[in-house]
Amino acid sequence: MMEILGCRLDPIDTDAATDAITGFVRERRGAQIVTLGTEMVVYAQKDAAFRQIVNACTLSLCDTIGLLAVARSRGASLRERVTGVELIERIGARAASDGLRLFLLGGAPGIAQRAALTLQTRYPHLQIAGARDGYFADDESVRVVEEIRASGADVLFAGLGSPRQEVWLARHLRATGCGAGIGVGGSFDVISGNVRRAPVVWRRMGVEWLYRLIKEPKRWRRQLALPQFVYLIAAESMRSRFSKRRA
Repeated sequence: MMEILGCRLDPIDTDAATDAITGFVRERRGAQIVTLGTEMVVYAQKDAAFRQIVNACTLSLCDTIGLLAVARSRGASLRERVTGVELIERIGARAASDGLRLFLLGGAPGIAQRAALTLQTRYPHLQIAGARDGYFADDESVRVVEEIRASGADVLFAGLGSPRQEVWLARHLRATGCGAGIGVGGSFDVISGNVRRAPVVWRRMGVEWLYRLIKEPKRWRRQLALPQFVYLIAAESMRSRFSKRRA
């Protein structure tokens, strides 16, 4: 475990994360997993409650290239990012062989259902306990929790967007009865085919964010988090060097 700008990060790859999460499910841990990105780390600087949620998660995984670069510079032997899409795919494959049941929560109407059908096509033995969109008000959460609990789901994927999905899981995951709950952002859009993912070469170059920005220019405000993140890391590094010199 390491810390970046006050946010916990567990520097493990997708395979190790999949093993850990399926272990939590078998133990019925009610484990919350966050796929941490630079935008979330920047947001956590001004929202202490959100930062506490991230740091209290059972696993905090490296989801973006900025975090990956910083983690490597600080000695982590991370080979890759651990994205929501890859995590859903790997856990879906494992669930199909182990008989685990998945629930997909989030996205626009019909998207979670389409993502569930795609996963079942890829993994014929996969059991989907349920799928529903994320268009519900806070006062409807009790009903949503009851729906998930009644489904008998083992793993809950929450694609509600950050910080909503992290806050929702922190408040309600235990009551769903799921062994693990994972925030996966807009992953259902990608898996369902509603949004085209960047080609592999873009992902290998670490510029998937740029591909998304070109395809969806309205995301430009979200990308402002990257220069903020770089500035905060540089400022933290300068403070650390100054403290060492004074010592």
